[in-house]
Amino acid sequence: MTSEAGTEGRRTNRRGRSTREAMLDAAVTALASGEPGSVSANRIAKETGATWGTVKYQFGDVDGLWAAFLRRTAEHRGELPYRENNSAPLPERVADIIDILFLGLTSTEARAIENLRAALPRDPAELERLYPATAAELASWKDSWANACQKAFADLDVDPGRVREVAAFIPGAMRGLVSEARLGTYSDLDEARRGLTNAIVAYLDR
Repeated sequence: MTSEAGTEGRRTNRRGRSTREAMLDAAVTALASGEPGSVSANRIAKETGATWGTVKYQFGDVDGLWAAFLRRTAEHRGELPYRENNSAPLPERVADIIDILFLGLTSTEARAIENLRAALPRDPAELERLYPATAAELASWKDSWANACQKAFADLDVDPGRVREVAAFIPGAMRGLVSEARLGTYSDLDEARRGLTNAIVAYLDR
């Protein structure tokens, strides 16, 4: 009796996890499309043949859904390749970070994140009031990114204050280059990335 109940429980848990993952996959697809109404938990539920009740069961509410979606994309993104005590020189580390960000920001998940953020309140206080879990997840990215950048250069003679400044502007600068790539441009974006890399190296290298 107990064994049968345990087996059924595992099956239920597997089904629940499968449903949750399917809904998060549907969220990526819907949000990345940028179509009107794509930022809709109801639409995402329908994409997986589920109901709003399923959304509430799996995520609590729409805030929980967006927070879970952002958390999973962060897990997929991984971390910067450099840690303390590695042998790569400063220019190589900066170039690798620029390349990783550029490729990451051109991904389907990055487009989905961009469209979700565009639909959320711009004012942090309003975002925290309406979507507290989502706001907390987005806020955690800032600290994680800043810490990752500090770790990437920790074993080099680099001013931590300058690393913080670079960490603050790199994501916005890379979004600008990615936007140029999407919209079409006469600029050489490879040259632009090299120029940005060289500027950062010159600023960090004391």
